[in-house]
Amino acid sequence: MEINQKITIDNSKPFGIADKIGYACGDLGNNFTLNLVNSFLLIFYTNVFGLSGAAVGLLFLIARFIDAIADVTVGRLTDTTELTDEGRFKPWIKKMKYPLMISAILLFIPAVKNLSMNFRLIYAFITYLAFGIFYSTVNIPYGSMASAISNDPNDKTSLSTYRSIGAAVGSAIVSYVVPMFMYVGTSTKINGNRFLIVVTVCAILGFISYIALCHLTTERVRSEKSKPVPLKTIGKEMLKNRALIILVIVDIILVINQNLSGTTISYLFNDYFKDKSAMAFALIINFATVVILAPFANYLTKNFGRKESSVAALLFAAVMYGILLIIHTHSTTVYLILLLLGSIGTGMFNLMVWAFITDVIDNQQVISGAREDGIVYGVNSFSRKVAQAIAGGFGGMMLTFIGYQSSTTGGADQTVAVINRIYNLAAGIPAVCAALAALILLFFYPLNKKKVQENARILRELDSKS
Repeated sequence: MEINQKITIDNSKPFGIADKIGYACGDLGNNFTLNLVNSFLLIFYTNVFGLSGAAVGLLFLIARFIDAIADVTVGRLTDTTELTDEGRFKPWIKKMKYPLMISAILLFIPAVKNLSMNFRLIYAFITYLAFGIFYSTVNIPYGSMASAISNDPNDKTSLSTYRSIGAAVGSAIVSYVVPMFMYVGTSTKINGNRFLIVVTVCAILGFISYIALCHLTTERVRSEKSKPVPLKTIGKEMLKNRALIILVIVDIILVINQNLSGTTISYLFNDYFKDKSAMAFALIINFATVVILAPFANYLTKNFGRKESSVAALLFAAVMYGILLIIHTHSTTVYLILLLLGSIGTGMFNLMVWAFITDVIDNQQVISGAREDGIVYGVNSFSRKVAQAIAGGFGGMMLTFIGYQSSTTGGADQTVAVINRIYNLAAGIPAVCAALAALILLFFYPLNKKKVQENARILRELDSKS
């Protein structure tokens, strides 16, 4: 393949804590909007706009696939835009943070409820699609930027870790602060105007987070392209990148697991344990695992490797969830302890997944000689969106399949057989998914510690000759 790229490394401003904090601010900003939408848009649509759950479900399903296509498209566009003094990805975020903020606010305009049902549906469809597309125009450049901030594998681990911390903080703030303001007093009726105020504040905080991201980070790995590599050629070269294909498969498995686990845990503590206070602890465990694992991420990567650490952690998770499945406990304490241990196992991959992607981007450059950060990241993001769509559709069908009885009066009594099936799903799904992901990584993912270091050495030599 003819290469029309010149890659240089600008180390005039060394990688440091500013890059880490700045990169964390990026996913902090993402979660001020995305987690807000994922957590509360459904209840806003049904309780303020008065839309049916079925209509909203169809909207979400269609939009998720369109979002996935948008991710790949934006990835390609970022790779083909002109390199600026600030880099290739930062200009996208600087420009597109404005429409993203506005589109997030437009989703939650309570006055729309006064329109006819058809206009409400049209408004919801247009604004939700617009939000998804604008989110892609910020998130894809942001995710791709990690491989441009540094070419050192250890620095990439730090960026992935800090990104996960930023995401956890943003998610925690939105998840626990928003419900405090969306109701009036002790009423359980959502107040649309109060909701709009808190949404506007979150959107502004996200906007400020993106400003911090752009101010604190530096793009050091700079690829200048005399002309874009044809998309057909890129596709052929990516098919040769076994690391990309395996990472996509593993990511799909673990994203499906993450989404289905969130669904089953709510039903498990509601119907099996009948302990809603324990449910709150279960739902914050994912945030807690990031805090627990973050201090050890760099140590594990340096001494054992990203692949090796993730395989061991996923196998550990499979064992913990397997124990839960076998003992079939009725103790919430026992369940929560083993759930925490299992979440630490799956959390290791989630903490490092963004660094995995940068390794794959480097590997793509070694294979093809061309650096295409945006489209490689976009392909992986595409797979995650598809996985979310699959999990969203399968979650409801799964409940129907096990015989779960719906209710409009606060919850129907489930049979003993049904609540036991809920338990089996809650423990069995993550056990199977963690074990499957670990085995696929172990036997098929080629970028072990030695290979990652070798790729970094090859790229440094290429950069020195540029």
